[in-house]
Amino acid sequence: MRRLTILGATGSIGVSTLDVVARHPDRFEVVALSGHRQIDKLAEQCLAFAPKLAVVADADAASALRGKLAGRVPTEVMHGSEALETIAALPEVDTVMAAIVGAAGLRPTLAAARSGKRILLANKESLVMCGAVFMHEVASNGATLLPIDSEHNAVFQCLPTQGRAGVRRILLTASGGPFRCTPLDQLDHVTPDQACAHPNWEMGRKISVDSATMMNKGLEVIEAHWLFDTAAERIDVVIHPQSIVHSMVEYVDGSVLAQMGNPDMRTPIAHALAWPERIESGVGALDLAMSANLVFERPDLDRFPCLRLAFAALAAGQGTPAVLNAANEVAVAAFLERRLGFRAIADVIAETLDTLPDMPATTLDDVFAADAAARQTAQRAIRART
Repeated sequence: MRRLTILGATGSIGVSTLDVVARHPDRFEVVALSGHRQIDKLAEQCLAFAPKLAVVADADAASALRGKLAGRVPTEVMHGSEALETIAALPEVDTVMAAIVGAAGLRPTLAAARSGKRILLANKESLVMCGAVFMHEVASNGATLLPIDSEHNAVFQCLPTQGRAGVRRILLTASGGPFRCTPLDQLDHVTPDQACAHPNWEMGRKISVDSATMMNKGLEVIEAHWLFDTAAERIDVVIHPQSIVHSMVEYVDGSVLAQMGNPDMRTPIAHALAWPERIESGVGALDLAMSANLVFERPDLDRFPCLRLAFAALAAGQGTPAVLNAANEVAVAAFLERRLGFRAIADVIAETLDTLPDMPATTLDDVFAADAAARQTAQRAIRART
């Protein structure tokens, strides 16, 4: 019986995690959930799984959740960032699903690492913002790190079980998003709803925009560098519109191992929840006859400049990836609020990177300083365009 904390339970990853958990009540117990401000959804989850603890954003949200649960389940409701760290480090919990989107997920995920948990990592920012610091905490405290992103989970499944002997490179696949074939001169006029209409995956709006710009893939390159201790020049990105091959590993003998499956996040979630065993996920079988035409393309960096910026940030090192991530979060938020054009997302990120070169990232304080400076710089760049 694994005992779980799910950080970000009301998001798409959290919902899929609970779907898998519900299929195996003999294997998993939900101890704690967090849900920020989606009180109705979190209340439903608490009623279904009766966790010991639930965490929301603030006192008002906590009061609202308590009202919905009163007399129905004995779930204790907490709020705030310190409460997130508390449920990530609970002594009775052995497994933490880290699925809070953005920089907000960094501190609780670090708390899980420092407590030696099995971490199912869906929060990219823990590695993008402070990969060296985070991986040190994982190693120093005996934590186990299992990737949830479909691409990294696929790579994990295709790599040797011991060491990296014989591996030539990692190939991360990308769908290309909704604008893979859109004429470039039309991209200035795309709307948030169009950018969030992913052709294959159901995701939150921020991640959907990241997929449309391919910043999502750029962040995954940085994540793969830390997860698999692999140099940037040995990580490639290939566009694969069908999202059937989730990623590949190429070996020095010419072999290429690929992990395939229907595009459903319950597959990597189930793999990580049960690892090293396999359990049923609720995902239908892949029909190879219907998936016979698999297309692979090199990414066009004129169409997807965010991917180029991510590779450059990884090469620069130190706090530059944290600056990249923060500028992207600010720019995407402005685009979703219709304060910034789609193609200007990359322009704002590039301007922020140029303004803040060589930011240190030796400590966690350094990382948050780089994050704060990047957010301020990106906001100024956006205001200058409006």
